[in-house]
Amino acid sequence: MQDLNAQFLRLSHLLAASRLGSLTAAAAQLGLTQPALTRSIHALEASLGLPVLTRTPRGVAPTQAGEALIAQAQVIEQALQAARQDIDRIRDSRRQKLVIGCGPSEATRLLPAALALLHERAPDVRTTVLYGLNEALMPMLRAGEIEFALSSVPRTASAPDLIHEPIVVDSAAVIARTGHPLAGRRQVKPADLLGARWILARRQELERRALDELLLNAGLRPVEAEIETTSAVLMKSVVISSDLLTFLPRELIHWEERAGQLCALPVAAPQWARSVGVSRLRQRRPGAPALALIEALRAVTKRSR
Repeated sequence: MQDLNAQFLRLSHLLAASRLGSLTAAAAQLGLTQPALTRSIHALEASLGLPVLTRTPRGVAPTQAGEALIAQAQVIEQALQAARQDIDRIRDSRRQKLVIGCGPSEATRLLPAALALLHERAPDVRTTVLYGLNEALMPMLRAGEIEFALSSVPRTASAPDLIHEPIVVDSAAVIARTGHPLAGRRQVKPADLLGARWILARRQELERRALDELLLNAGLRPVEAEIETTSAVLMKSVVISSDLLTFLPRELIHWEERAGQLCALPVAAPQWARSVGVSRLRQRRPGAPALALIEALRAVTKRSR
């Protein structure tokens, strides 16, 4: 076997020298010294009993025996390349691919921890995560662009073609920068929120509807947003740098709360809780990678309790 491997190596050396017409150039391309390449060619010639290269004023050229050997070596080289491509395709087919959608809160801690656990359990899974609010995620799900969405799920089925599987419960609150005038109060009445400026998600989002319900239950009209956006990053950035308020899941501001940048206002109203979970198409059974990630999400949730 070692002799066969050595002959393959010598054939590759011969091909390089023939193509470049120079032992110096071939040695540089192969990462060898010229004496080492010369010894390899001489060993090949010794095994054949015939010279395969001849020196010319411009470098080297194959002899008649060398040309015959090169013709067969090229066939071997092409066969090896084809075999390598076949092996690469087999390797790629074994790598399981998964595309999911994820909401901003879930991307803060839950999904990163679950992906780490998934990699431990199934290292061949390659995951692509598309980011957005439900307004964007549900159309992606219906279009088949994602296998499931990890985001807020409604208490009751929102559409007959969707299945929602709750995994964890999170709460939402009115969010302000730590230096906001309302942030230092022991209690904030719902009426105190009416004079504030707001950056909010659009009205179809669960959190926006929850804020409307909070005010309606207090006998007040819903606030009008100065800025509406689908970007949770923009909401947080604007609130950190201004006196605008927003209404977000507490999980979404976990790191900003720890850094002392944002806080939840102590509004005198029932705390709004939301279910976080997996939404998927009813008629589509999750594949093995999706099921593995869903199980990892459940396991991470149990650990954090």
